[in-house]
Amino acid sequence: MGRILMFMGLCALISYTSCSSKHEEKEESVKFLVTSPLRKDTLTTRQYVCQIRSIQHIELRALERGYLQKIFVDEGQSVREGQRMFQIMPMMYQAELQKAEAEADFAEIEYKNTKQLADSNVVSPNELAMAKAKFNKAKAELALAQTHLQFTEIKAPFDGIMDRFQARLGSLLDEGDLLTTLSDNRKMWVYFNVPEAEYLDYKSKARKDSVMNVELIMANHKMFEYPGIVETIEADFDNETGNISFRATFPNPKGLLRHGETGNIQIKQPVKNALLIPQKATFEVLEKKYVYVIDKDNVVRSREI
Repeated sequence: MGRILMFMGLCALISYTSCSSKHEEKEESVKFLVTSPLRKDTLTTRQYVCQIRSIQHIELRALERGYLQKIFVDEGQSVREGQRMFQIMPMMYQAELQKAEAEADFAEIEYKNTKQLADSNVVSPNELAMAKAKFNKAKAELALAQTHLQFTEIKAPFDGIMDRFQARLGSLLDEGDLLTTLSDNRKMWVYFNVPEAEYLDYKSKARKDSVMNVELIMANHKMFEYPGIVETIEADFDNETGNISFRATFPNPKGLLRHGETGNIQIKQPVKNALLIPQKATFEVLEKKYVYVIDKDNVVRSREI
C-alpha cells in the first residue's frame, strides 16, 4: 500500500511539473513600431564640462609694511585703471623722502663747489669725481625713497571688479600681505578638456585658417547669448586622463560671467552623408550604445553602434 501511495505521489509531481513547464514556455506576441534610418547631411553636437576664468585675475598685495590707513573702494565694486584703492600709512616713508631730499641737496652743493675749485685747479680731478659720485648716489637714494612712498598708495592696474577684502581698516600689514583680488571680465577664458580621439578628428578635419566656433551652456542650463572662439590648445596631453585642454574666448559685454563659474561647452560639427536613427531607439550598456535591428528573418537583435 505504501508503494502504491509513493507511486501516485510521484505521478502527481511529474504531472504538476509538466504543467508548470508548459505554462512557462508559453510566449506572448508583442508588436513593436519599427522605422528605417535616414541618410543625410547633419550636425553632431558634443558637450564638455568647462571652467570659466577672467582674462585677467590678479592678487593685490601690500608693497610696503605699515598700517592700512584708508580704503577708497568697496567689495564687488567696479574700478577704473589708476583709481586709488588702498592707502598704507605713509608718515615713515615721507620722513625718509625728506631725509633723502636733504642729502641730495647737500651732495649737489658739495659737487658744485668742488667743480668750481677743480675749474680753478685748486683740487684734483679725482676729488671732483668723488663729489660727483656722492651726488649721483644721493639722487638714487632720493628716487628710491620716492618709490617707497608711492608704494604706500595702491591703485588699480586695470579696469575690473573687486573681490572681498582680506585686510580691514587699521590692520598692520607686512610687505606682500594679500589685500584683495581684481578681475577683468570684459572677456572670459573658458577651459575644457577634449579626449585624444576627438582632438585628432578635429585637427584632421580643420583647415589651417579655420576658426572653431563654440557655444556656452551656463549653470542654469541656458545658452550664453554670445558665441566664443577656440584660440588656444595646450601643448601636452594629460597622461592620467588622456585629455588635452582647449581654451575658448567669449565676449562678456554685460558682465554676466564671473571668474570661477562652471558650465558646458557645446560644439557643433557637420557630418556628410550620415545615417540617422531615433535616439529613443538606442540604449547603453557599460558605456556602449546599442540599437535593436530587425534581420532578414524578422528577428529583433541588438547591435552596437
